[in-house]
Amino acid sequence: MLYRPEIDGLRAVAVLPVILFHAGIGLFEGGFVGVDVFFVISGYLITSILIEDIVRGRFSILKFYERRARRILPALFFVVACTIPFAILWMLPAQLRDYSQSLVAVSLFSSNFLFWMESGYFEAGADLKPLLHTWSLAIEEQFYVIFPVLLFALWKLGRQAVIWILALIAVVSLGLAEWGWRNHPAANFFLAPGRVWELLAGSFCAFALHRRPLPGNDIVAMLGLLAIGVAVFLFDDTTPFPSLYTLLPVIGVLLIILFGQQGTRVAAILSAKPIVGIGLISYSAYLWHQPLFAFARIRSLTEPSLTLMLGLAVLSLILAAFSWRYVEQPFRAGPNTWMQSRSSVFATSIVGLVLIAGFGAWGHVNNGFPNRFSPEARAVLSMHTDRIDRTCHFDENRSKFVPKQACYHSVPDASGEVLLLGDSHVAAVWPQVTTALNASGRNVYVGSYGGCIPLPNMEHVHKSSAHECAEFVDAILTYAGEIGIDTLVLAARFPAYLHGTRFDNGEGGIEHGTRMDVRDLGATLHAGQFDLLRSKLEGLAQRFNLVLVEPIPEAGWNVPELIAKRMHFAGSDDQSLSTDYSVYVTRTKPVIAAFKAVQEQSQNVRIAPIHARFCDVATGRCANANSADILYLDGDHPSDAGAALIAPDIVQAVASLPPR
Repeated sequence: MLYRPEIDGLRAVAVLPVILFHAGIGLFEGGFVGVDVFFVISGYLITSILIEDIVRGRFSILKFYERRARRILPALFFVVACTIPFAILWMLPAQLRDYSQSLVAVSLFSSNFLFWMESGYFEAGADLKPLLHTWSLAIEEQFYVIFPVLLFALWKLGRQAVIWILALIAVVSLGLAEWGWRNHPAANFFLAPGRVWELLAGSFCAFALHRRPLPGNDIVAMLGLLAIGVAVFLFDDTTPFPSLYTLLPVIGVLLIILFGQQGTRVAAILSAKPIVGIGLISYSAYLWHQPLFAFARIRSLTEPSLTLMLGLAVLSLILAAFSWRYVEQPFRAGPNTWMQSRSSVFATSIVGLVLIAGFGAWGHVNNGFPNRFSPEARAVLSMHTDRIDRTCHFDENRSKFVPKQACYHSVPDASGEVLLLGDSHVAAVWPQVTTALNASGRNVYVGSYGGCIPLPNMEHVHKSSAHECAEFVDAILTYAGEIGIDTLVLAARFPAYLHGTRFDNGEGGIEHGTRMDVRDLGATLHAGQFDLLRSKLEGLAQRFNLVLVEPIPEAGWNVPELIAKRMHFAGSDDQSLSTDYSVYVTRTKPVIAAFKAVQEQSQNVRIAPIHARFCDVATGRCANANSADILYLDGDHPSDAGAALIAPDIVQAVASLPPR
């Protein structure tokens, strides 16, 4: 196969946006498409090699797998081995347990399945996974297992038949991707069925160029480069992916491969020595960058600075150059390879995979070795959202609302019926709030739904089909009317939903994850979000007595984890932690204004002023934890102690309502 330096340059175009995206550089919010560029290049190169071997009658599946092992495994083993000591030194027990699971998954070429089951690629916590990026390697490895055998078997049918069958597979795969982002977005992102078409797109280039190269065309090749650039700079975590949108960078790569031959300006640009140099080390750079960024975030007490992340991006290239020269190259096939025989390559590969899997199993079985931390730090870390009682949490895993007797808490001779409704904040506080309301003589029905704004006919702009928020709210409000509920208590992260943004406390506590924008399903004209909030609340006030719980102050950082890290890394025994009150005021101001406007208009609306339980106007701080209690389970959910703080305000607000 003729060497094309511009293809190595194209690898640089793929890897640099990925690195800058994971570094958190806002300009490169679509940098994740670099992985798709890699997929197309891989499909092109692998198919070119296979076609040549099959045509010349020298195809050997063992030779193919030997070549892949030499190419992929040495650098992977080296980088993974380097991450293990830092994981032991710096990771919290739960993080090390999850990391250990990822080691096993990497050794089985199935990390895409693991990360699909754990979370989404853009979700909070994903950037703390040192081996998250191996999901794409797993897809390529799964492709390598099936595709060579399939291509060899189909070749007997003739070249045209092979192309048509692969085209059919590609069309089905693209159709699955388009269906998948609407119905199962996490599975669609991580699993091979919605990605195979990208690799096959590269395969079609190999077929097109096998007999003779196409004439170079600068305009077409430049359009390809432009298409990739548009995707990198205009796509973001709200772009459905993979989907028809993915055609933009994929077609861009195809145009460059097909028409960016030597002699074109695009080839001249991509063949420049610095760009080709980055392309040559791109695989190692891809392996190095995510562990560097993840461990920087794990070790830092707050969000690492942009300067540090850029420095680590440069370091990833330096380490990549080292591992390319001293790890990748010595194992490549050739007269100077460190391993001459195929059996030694396979034996060493198996030993390496078994060792990685063994350490992963050891870490998982031992729960991330919690005894590395002091008893005090372990006690703090025991605070976690897993402690939330999900009995009445009708989230996307349950989908439809079905009344549960266990969610109705009654007392003798009750003086009123209350529905406590909201998102996961209600799931966190309901035991304390319900106990307090029962003690005041109210029966209580509890209903919560994760990530759901508890207003009629509303949904997330960026949601999976399983997130049936509007259906849940409509069903539970209908049920409330049927069982005689007279008072509705609403508690939720209204600022996050209506601003759409995650929380940044301005002190290094930055919440990561996809945007949380919501919209009105029935609106023909898009009203301002806070006018919409007011309108929805006014409608609810006509149906129920209404208590509006002020937004619980968000922390921005995971409170128990940050305190435990301070104890472990800094030797601090002070568990107090707080955020700036003015940040809370600014973020919640339009929500509180809407609440007050509804209260002023209706006699049967009250506001529960719970923020004063956390925030002190005199000091200008909102407590996340104090010497006595940790008030949060993570970055926004109250702990039992936090829930106990706000329960009296809710009871008082309910008690002050007029009879209905």
